[in-house]
Amino acid sequence: MTAAKGTGARIEHLVTSGTFSLDGGTWDVDNNVWIVGNDDECLVIDPAHDAAAVAAAVGGRKLVAILLTHGHDDHIRAVVELRELTGAPVLLHTADRMLWDSVYPDTEPDGTINDGDTFAVAGTTLTALHTPGHSPGSVSLFAPGLGTVFTGDTLFNGGPGATGRSYSDFPTIIDSIRDRLLTLPEETVVRTGHGDSTSVGAEGPHLADWIARGH
Repeated sequence: MTAAKGTGARIEHLVTSGTFSLDGGTWDVDNNVWIVGNDDECLVIDPAHDAAAVAAAVGGRKLVAILLTHGHDDHIRAVVELRELTGAPVLLHTADRMLWDSVYPDTEPDGTINDGDTFAVAGTTLTALHTPGHSPGSVSLFAPGLGTVFTGDTLFNGGPGATGRSYSDFPTIIDSIRDRLLTLPEETVVRTGHGDSTSVGAEGPHLADWIARGH
């Protein structure tokens, strides 16, 4: 686990491993789990695969909320167990409810994430940006006080998230990246759902290349 300090809050990073299944296929994946907070309280973003490991990283802190950038099963399959371990509410954009229901037909998220919603923790604020395309309810979480945006599977180091499966759309993800993410300050660190982090300034010049290649 690594940590980066910010304005009264720090960002902690776990990598967990498991599988992603959709459209009849299953793939092995490593996921980034992000914890934002201080020694007293925190938020968890996308607690993938291993609820016990995430709960251990939270420790004795108050877990204010569990924020889901989208509803794909690799990002959510451990979240109900984490909710049971911590008592924290789980929040998801309603447009990804069908993905949630495919994993959890008998339980519901505790609330929704809507465009413009804000989440305060440890003296910093995260603002939700609806960034559909990888899925209809994909959101990114912008934390200007920490100089970062958590993009889930919308924007990676090297380009957009995948759009070749159900509920995804390439023109939509391009619109989201161009209009919602590349308009953020160039120095903003992009912390992704999988793989290495990048920055808005590093990715912005490649937009036309992504459009040309179609993925």
